[in-house]
Amino acid sequence: MPLTSPRRSALVDQVIAQLRNQITSGEWPVGSRIPTEPELVELMGVARNTVREAVRALAHNGLLDIRQGSGTYVLATSELAGVMHRRFAGADPRHVAELRSTLESSAARLAAERRTERDLVQLDALLARRERAWETGDAELFVAADVGLHMAVVTASHNEVLIELYADLGDLVADWVRSDVGTVLAPESHVDHARLIEAIRRGDAYTAVAEAAAYPFTCLGHG
Repeated sequence: MPLTSPRRSALVDQVIAQLRNQITSGEWPVGSRIPTEPELVELMGVARNTVREAVRALAHNGLLDIRQGSGTYVLATSELAGVMHRRFAGADPRHVAELRSTLESSAARLAAERRTERDLVQLDALLARRERAWETGDAELFVAADVGLHMAVVTASHNEVLIELYADLGDLVADWVRSDVGTVLAPESHVDHARLIEAIRRGDAYTAVAEAAAYPFTCLGHG
């Protein structure tokens, strides 16, 4: 729906909030290119200058990277993400896996209890995107799709604090997935996430927790 407000500054704030939500929800994963300026204008129903100001604000805050002649890319999931990344970049991989297991298990349980129909549509779409990314053999594409799916599971928990915390750690998680995947996608390293999504769909919190808890320890980042 077009955004309406008598004050341009309020419009910019609303556009910033919508763009930020696209990032934190996993719709626009880290490393992905966001829609072009004309596409955002049409999507949000606001003036080009409003979109431009919002994008520049998010670039200034470190979430977006404006590359002349190429487009605008997602650089981080939040202003704190860069700080978190630097703080834990040298951490023991198993400790990162344990933290991820804790957060994702909690999120999976809450998602099974709270997911909406809209959440399920998003989860199905991102699961399909993850599988397509795997089939291409493009490791970087797969990393973005994998992290995006897990972010969507966390988003389906509808716990704003958990969502923001996981988003802040998202870049670090992506780095470990990238490191673990390497440059070649090996068949033996593929982990099926369909059981997790199906458990969330059924409202089966026990199975959802078990699936989410197993992933980081079986592959230290594949998912």
